[in-house]
Amino acid sequence: MKSVLVTGGAGFVGSHLAMGLRRHRADVRVVAFDNLKRRGSELNLSRLRGAGVEFLHGDIRSPEDLEAVGPVDLVLECSAEPSVLAGYSGSPAYVIHTNLTGTVNCLEFARRREAAMIFLSTSRVYPTKTINALACREEATRFALSDKQMSPGASARGISEEFPLIGARSMYGTTKLCSEFLIQEYQEMYDLRAVVNRCSIITGPWQMGKVDQGVVVLWVARHLYGGKLDYIGYGGQGKQVRDMMHIEDVLELILYQMDHLEGLNGETFNVGGGLEVSASLLELTAMCQEVTGNQIPIGGVPEDRPADIRLYLTDYSHVNRVTGWRPKKTAPQILEEIVNWIRANYEELRPILG
Repeated sequence: MKSVLVTGGAGFVGSHLAMGLRRHRADVRVVAFDNLKRRGSELNLSRLRGAGVEFLHGDIRSPEDLEAVGPVDLVLECSAEPSVLAGYSGSPAYVIHTNLTGTVNCLEFARRREAAMIFLSTSRVYPTKTINALACREEATRFALSDKQMSPGASARGISEEFPLIGARSMYGTTKLCSEFLIQEYQEMYDLRAVVNRCSIITGPWQMGKVDQGVVVLWVARHLYGGKLDYIGYGGQGKQVRDMMHIEDVLELILYQMDHLEGLNGETFNVGGGLEVSASLLELTAMCQEVTGNQIPIGGVPEDRPADIRLYLTDYSHVNRVTGWRPKKTAPQILEEIVNWIRANYEELRPILG
């Protein structure tokens, strides 16, 4: 590959992958494409330039903006409105146009250039009610999946690609799943080479965490800058669980997929930290207290939020079998890196994370 377009290239995931591609593939032209809507993305522009990544200010909702990129061999589709709560308090127009119309524009761009695509989807494509109906038990610090499950694709290890897709899942999850279906049609109709990665929580340094997206960084930042947090939903005890993975682990998988696109064409992978790299909010609080040495007030809101889930773990067995990939960074290692990053850029990050 001679040229790669990274959409959402100034965001947390896109910028890290763009710089990582330049670091590991020095002979490849990498273009980061972003509309800079998310606060904090502007901080990545100097980092991208320093890494030798070209930056193009544009919006994937505009086909004309994409045309300015020029020829590419691969579209690494990282752009998204990533909030699960998007659309609940008003119009869903932005999340639909960004996550769905934007994908159509990227697919057309790739088709015309005969480029391949690696698509970063989400674990939120799986239906909310079906996940919440899974058999689980309540332990001292977390909810845990039971060994025996009625739903296919579910086990104590987590959720695999065979998990049912029928049901509601949030506008965010729906737009990403619709994008996956469109990619399948482009593969069949136009011989588009593509791989889909359904990612769980991705985190690490340079993520601008907010209440509705980037919970790990948000939790660490509040413990460093001060402020209040809440355990929201499921009794307000903080026992809801997510798995997480470091952005460097994602980069390792993307590099492998770039080098093996022909053999992986058409694959869909569940990608995440799994049970080994998971934490409840209660456990996350304890880790933050240990790594920062600080304690902050944390309240409890018993009522569930729309589209929220009690427990999600990634069963990454399929991607491990096919590629050998597995997450390497542990949860304590991830938190320590985030703490060191915030402390090293404390005043610069204060307006965003403080």
